[in-house]
Parts: sequence; C-alpha cells; structure tokens
Amino acid sequence: MKKLLCAAVAALAVGVFATGEAQAKKVTIALIPGLTTDAFYITMHKGAQAAADALGDTLVFQGAPDFNPVTQVPVLDAVIARHPDAILIAPTDKVQLVQPLKKAIEAGIKVITVDTFIGNGHYQTGSGDADFPLSYVASDNVLGGQIAARALAKSIGDKGKVYVSNVKPGVSTTDQREEGFKDEMKHHPGITVLETQFNDDDANKAASQLQSVLARNPDLAGVFGANLFSALGSANGVKQSGASGKVKVAAFDAPKAIVEPLKSGLVDIAIAQHPAEIGYFGFVAAHAILNGQSIPTSIGTGFTVMTRDNIDDPAVNAYLYSD
Repeated sequence: MKKLLCAAVAALAVGVFATGEAQAKKVTIALIPGLTTDAFYITMHKGAQAAADALGDTLVFQGAPDFNPVTQVPVLDAVIARHPDAILIAPTDKVQLVQPLKKAIEAGIKVITVDTFIGNGHYQTGSGDADFPLSYVASDNVLGGQIAARALAKSIGDKGKVYVSNVKPGVSTTDQREEGFKDEMKHHPGITVLETQFNDDDANKAASQLQSVLARNPDLAGVFGANLFSALGSANGVKQSGASGKVKVAAFDAPKAIVEPLKSGLVDIAIAQHPAEIGYFGFVAAHAILNGQSIPTSIGTGFTVMTRDNIDDPAVNAYLYSD
C-alpha cells in the first residue's frame, strides 16, 4: 500500500508539472509546523519552499516556538485571518485541533495535515467529525515504530527488557510509533516490554526516568525514544548510570546532532524520516487540489535507518535533517 501511495503522489507531481504551469492558477499556501525551531520542521519547510519555487506559488511559513495546542491555535487563527488558499498543518493534538481547523474549512480554505493528524487520520470517509482534511502527508509512523523495534531487538540479541520513552498521550505520531514498536515486539518472545514512560518532551526528565527504570530492572537491555528528546534524554540517562554498551538506545528522528551520539555509541540506532519529502509532496498536493486535480487521501514517505556503521555513507547522511 505504501509503495502504491508513493507511486500515486509521484504521478501526481509529474501531472502537475506536465500540465503547463503557465495555465495553472498561482496560489498561496500556508505551512503551520508543529514548532518552528525543530530541525525536522525546518527541513519540511525547505521541501515545501522547493515545491513553491518550482510551481511559482507563494508559501507562508508561520508557527509557534513549542509543540503545544495552546500556542498553535492562535497561530492557526492568525493564518486563517490572512485567508491563504490552503493550509498545510502539523496538528499538535489530534482532538484539540479539530474545532480550530473547522474554522479554516468554514472560511473556504483547503486543509491538508502533514506529519501529524486529527481524529484517526482517515479522511474523506463521511464518518466522524475529524475527517474533513483532504489528505494526510506523513511517514508511516506505525511502520517506523516496527522498524525501530526490529533494529533494537537485533541489537540486544532478541532477549531482555525494553521500554518506550514517549512524550505524552494524544500526539498522533508518537502514539503510532509506540503502537508499532509494541506490535512488532509481540513477535519477539524473548523480549519483555515494560511500562511506557512519558517525559513531556523534557530530555532531563527522560534521563531521570531511565535511571529509575534501570534501578528497578538491572537487566534492562534497551529503550526506544519515540522522538529525539526522548531518545537523547534516555541516552544521557544510560551514560549517567554507567550502563553505556549494556543498555541500547534506539532513536526516532535524525537531525545533524544525532551523528556524534551514533559515532560515540551513546545512541545505537536512529530512524530518519524524510521531512523534505513531506513538505514537498504536501505542497504539490495542495497546489493540485486548488487547480482542480484529485489527490490521494493519504500520502506516505519513507525512512532511513542510521547506525554507527553507515552514518558516513552519503546515501544515508543525506537524510539528516537541516538545522
């Protein structure tokens, strides 16, 4: 299914550029990231800008400095007031952003979610009150969690105790990564998955939680950080506990800051998403729908697994996020 969706959006992009851009309506599309300061969203912005430049459209980039619906909703309201033709948004909560995004629809603005989703992420189904966005453009986060689980299981010899260091419940992407991780670990009977620890996106808290889990479980073998702060915080907790090499750390997301932890062995595995593709294909999809074309309701992008052994390979480190 993922390959089919990638093929579909590739065909969509070809169609957009083949139609003759002199005939296409030039549009303004706003991108509202989860937060403005994160390398993942900076890279997504670059991908969207590349598409805007190629199509001759206007991109507006506006967001909050932290990943929080309390700060994102006022940004969304301000963008709606500017009345762009479409909004690409990474919702910071799958429930709390539903009603604010309905205001965009009521204002006649097209909505596509990128990276994260509202409701259950299944759009245009005719059911529920959160299926109104036209498409969801993102990595398959369940698959990403499964990939992380397989890589971590291999690194610990398929036995021992592990747990997930996560942000908080209700964030669609990290919820799905945890889901995929736990689903895959069911196929590894020698591995016990302990209770998830929620760190509120605080690396120091993640480090403290690692030390507490390790004190209760001296045979702890690994931890999966469902986002970068969770992973690096957990890795620092491993180091502070003197358990480097004994407790393996799998990280989700790969800014340039992940290179040194990988090379030093502080982090063992990093799962890199392709945020530039998310921004690029999201923008192309919005342009297409505004010019009368149909688009898939779900568009998936890929992953690259990074380790100490392959991080210097240009084909791998090309997927490190920009800063």
